[in-house]
Amino acid sequence: MKIKHRKPQNFPHLPVTKQRRMMNQPGKWVALMAAIWIQAFTGTNFDFPSYSSNLKAALGMSQVELNYLAVASDVGKAFGWCSGIALLYFPSWVVMLMAASMGFLGYGLQWLLLQGIVSLPYSMVYLLCLLAGCSICWFNTICYVSCIQKFPANRALALSLIVSFNGVSAALYTLMTNAVDPNDASLYLLLNALVPLIISVVAFFPILHQPPAQPSSADATRNDSLTFICLYITAVITGLYLITFNSTPSSKYGAQILLAGAFALLLVPLCLPGIWSTHKWLFRIASTGLSSVLHFRFNLVNHELQQELINVESERSGTKVITPCDYKEKESISRKMMGKENLTVLEEEHSAKMLVRRLDFWLYFVAYFCGGTIGLVYSNNLGQISQSLGYSSLTSSLVTLYSSCSFFGRLISAGPDFMREYVVAANGKVHFARTGWLALALVPNPIAFILLAASGSEIALQIGTGLIGLSSGFMFSASVSITSELFGPNSSGVNHNILITNIPLGSFLYGVLAAVSYDSTAGSSNQTAATLGDVVVCIGRKCYLQTFIWWACISIVGLASCFLLFRRTKPAYDRHYESNPSKTQPF
Repeated sequence: MKIKHRKPQNFPHLPVTKQRRMMNQPGKWVALMAAIWIQAFTGTNFDFPSYSSNLKAALGMSQVELNYLAVASDVGKAFGWCSGIALLYFPSWVVMLMAASMGFLGYGLQWLLLQGIVSLPYSMVYLLCLLAGCSICWFNTICYVSCIQKFPANRALALSLIVSFNGVSAALYTLMTNAVDPNDASLYLLLNALVPLIISVVAFFPILHQPPAQPSSADATRNDSLTFICLYITAVITGLYLITFNSTPSSKYGAQILLAGAFALLLVPLCLPGIWSTHKWLFRIASTGLSSVLHFRFNLVNHELQQELINVESERSGTKVITPCDYKEKESISRKMMGKENLTVLEEEHSAKMLVRRLDFWLYFVAYFCGGTIGLVYSNNLGQISQSLGYSSLTSSLVTLYSSCSFFGRLISAGPDFMREYVVAANGKVHFARTGWLALALVPNPIAFILLAASGSEIALQIGTGLIGLSSGFMFSASVSITSELFGPNSSGVNHNILITNIPLGSFLYGVLAAVSYDSTAGSSNQTAATLGDVVVCIGRKCYLQTFIWWACISIVGLASCFLLFRRTKPAYDRHYESNPSKTQPF
């Protein structure tokens, strides 16, 4: 009988390509940090209330005309599709510098106008506001595309993180203004022109030298989730720092110290991913070397036994290998379901024609139109609201409060992803529909507007502003992931730009409603009006009373629409997680 000797199985070393991939792992985190800094300093539309009164006085405008300037900044978002097309023909760093140039021109000329250096007609200022708003949308598109490419398995976490930092822009610019000259409101425009340009130059190198995207294993995805937890904790600390110290009065020297602390906190996330990735890489290299030595000395590793153990472990964990036939079967089922009225499959790609035929899209559109957009219009009018109630000195702190609460709302939007990661792992029957969370996030809006209509006190104004900022921030952040889930991730760039066309529309309608009510109240009684140069300023609770009532009713409509969207899409979410019990980060 011939004895067949089995060839010893050597423990495989990490291939060179895999080692390089692990060593380049910090590269995607550096790109993420570049996106965070871009988002943190390019939300320049949030500080519009800080200098809107000065701009109104410089041009001698009415409230309706001032509202048109706020609308112009939002109209720039309607041209977001241009940035998507530009990314098809130009590198991302070229598009980023184009965005910075538009902002530099749009805000820079407005600053020269307030300084009295140049004289511009109203139509030219309108075009400058539109150009500045367009630059913001271009910056957003660059950051979204970068995160989607670098974090396909944790796309929702990456998007929520970077979008949340866009909400602290007003707080950061307030700190910078207080550190230079707190009495010069025109300084906001100068900073809006220069800072994004400087940040774009700094982010030029990580954007230019981004490593190519590599497929991630299950362990890598899990490690990325742990890194995101650290980043979110750092983000919460940053938000608490800004909202705490911005609300307390300080001298110019104190503001400079606070600004240095804010920059230090923004630098901390840059260190965490690199330390974590390097630690994991060294640990794997050490464990691989140790295992190779043990195998060489004792020869205890058997290939068949390893394969059997892997199969047993796969059966225990309930994982299922998807074959090409499964993909074909899923695709045929999806096509059949797409013919029905209700959306029953997530991540199904929708073209623009399919999108506008969906009732779910129009429910989503109305929810965004009556939820997030109305909060944005409130922030644009915050300067005149505080002025009419006699709290002009609190305008900067209110802008900071709205910005900080918007920041936390954007962070909370990642809650379903973290809960799905840890709760679903313990109980596979627990599912979280993101549209349901969105409906809950819209509840504070009508409460805030009813509170503002009922009371004109300082506390009511602060609470209402905080609630509206929290709700709007959640909507702005969650909408990117929801669009990918409901209508396909590959089509989200086009579909999301179609969705946000409601922003300029709502900004115009809601803003005109508020401006007409403001001007009519100021002209109806001399007791409620005050003259500031050539501009009539409305004073008293009546100036925005009708507006708050109307906005409360509109918010209720948005909440009802979002609740209907949740009821219609919940079966799709349940079906998705029942068919993918081990998929904790699907989007």
